[in-house]
Amino acid sequence: MRRARRRGLAHEAADRIRESILQGSPPPGAPLREVDLATRLDVSRGSVREGLALLEQEGLVVSQWHRGARVIEPTPTEVDEVYTVRGALERLAAHRAATRATDAHLAELAGLVHALEHALARGADAPELLRLDLGFHDRLYELADNTRLQRAWQAVRSPVHLFQLTRIRLGHPHYREVVVDEHRALADLLIRREAEAAARHAEAHVASARDALMRMLRGRPPATDDQ
Repeated sequence: MRRARRRGLAHEAADRIRESILQGSPPPGAPLREVDLATRLDVSRGSVREGLALLEQEGLVVSQWHRGARVIEPTPTEVDEVYTVRGALERLAAHRAATRATDAHLAELAGLVHALEHALARGADAPELLRLDLGFHDRLYELADNTRLQRAWQAVRSPVHLFQLTRIRLGHPHYREVVVDEHRALADLLIRREAEAAARHAEAHVASARDALMRMLRGRPPATDDQ
């Protein structure tokens, strides 16, 4: 974990802790001890406490009285709640992008799918594939042209990132099988400006990820028809 820079220490601490969590250390469910983090980041415990509070607002950390903070765990309940919210946001983002974005901007999404396909073909590792995956969705929300919608996406993005990492860890072959086709189908609908179909597909895409992960958490393989 890199030390925090001497500017905006609470936010810097949050950034460094988030970065570390999304790299898998500490893992989901692990405790986040203020004294240890303050030493490793070379900041005060107060800055760490404020940083953890910021991460709790993002949904990446949970705090309990007398038990301190810990990294959120992808339980079926947490997964269902996060992905249900994400599905509603994704549906709205896709519909707005299909009706508001320029042709050139929508074509960018096809380029992002191509980059994802190329990375998959050359055997890119899971973190790189997920970075490209989330990059596609970041751009989709930008093209929706609604600041509050983008903020809502950012409010769930960190737990989505963590949960997707868990999904890939538990079922990497399944993720690799579906990731390009699902994004290509959505990009094609958006480019054709089929707003309602794109909205439905975007919501179904999120539901597919949710259902696959929930099955894995319950010890069952993802269904072969998860699309």
